[in-house]
Amino acid sequence: MKEKGVLLFIAALFILAACNNDDSTNGVEVVPPRPLAEVEAENNAEIKEFLNTHYYNYEEFENPPADFNFKIVLDTIAGETQDKIPLSEQVSTMTIPVSSATFNLEDDVVVDHTLYYFEAREGTGGSPTIADSTLVKYEGQLLSGDVFDSNVTYTWQYLPFFLRGYGAGISNFKVGTEVISNPDGTAEITGSGIGMMFLPSGLAYYNNPPLSGGISLYDVLVFQVNTGLFEEATDYDNDGIPSIMEDLNNNGILSDDNTDQSIELSSGFGFLPNHLDRDDDQDGTLTRDEIVIDNEGNITFPDSDGDGTPDYLDADS
Repeated sequence: MKEKGVLLFIAALFILAACNNDDSTNGVEVVPPRPLAEVEAENNAEIKEFLNTHYYNYEEFENPPADFNFKIVLDTIAGETQDKIPLSEQVSTMTIPVSSATFNLEDDVVVDHTLYYFEAREGTGGSPTIADSTLVKYEGQLLSGDVFDSNVTYTWQYLPFFLRGYGAGISNFKVGTEVISNPDGTAEITGSGIGMMFLPSGLAYYNNPPLSGGISLYDVLVFQVNTGLFEEATDYDNDGIPSIMEDLNNNGILSDDNTDQSIELSSGFGFLPNHLDRDDDQDGTLTRDEIVIDNEGNITFPDSDGDGTPDYLDADS
């Protein structure tokens, strides 16, 4: 019996070693993530190729027919459409640096990503920031044209909760100006903006796409948006400081600004970045009570101990 037990133990060790040397889990191969720079170059080439070979129905937007639904329609430039203006001549771009740490990659690099966008109809209002709540209709699709998500009615979106490239893209569009109520009980927004943006995967899901919806690893995403209204200087946590001002490092990512992270983790309060935290330094005094807001809405930040850190971010003040 002892000899048999020893043999079984040795066999178990061999099996364990084999499992540890196998790049699979439960029969599913574990593929290490690709380098960020490599994927960015590939995505950018895909987008450029698409923009050079496709156009949108810009003529309908310039001279809308009576029954026009103001929806952007993409098509290939070929044959009878050979003389159409390609998207590549109509898009604008913005460059966004992306750290490999965003996707927990081992290499420590920052790679510039290009977001492409265009306005088919410019809104008559202002533009939201990346930290504002915005009223949006949208449709998301792949470069193949396959739709993975859509919302045909306006919905409020707090942009920091969405893909980085999506929020950045929305901030380039203007919104409408007025809500009109129709006799049938519906409502519409006059002068809303309509546009489209092309997101490389580094500004989207990269190697961690949702389980449903048809998005694959490193897919480029295309969003058509109709921007209705936005809440200017959105203060999501109602602490008196607009969310955009809680992006302390000005990198366009609000989730990595968490002044009291170490205190939260040690005390078990969970992880609350400043734009979601009503007590940014976790000192027991609400942020709203450690700042001063005058009658015109201007904010000042007292520093009672003169150490260069304002009270609302200084647990020792």
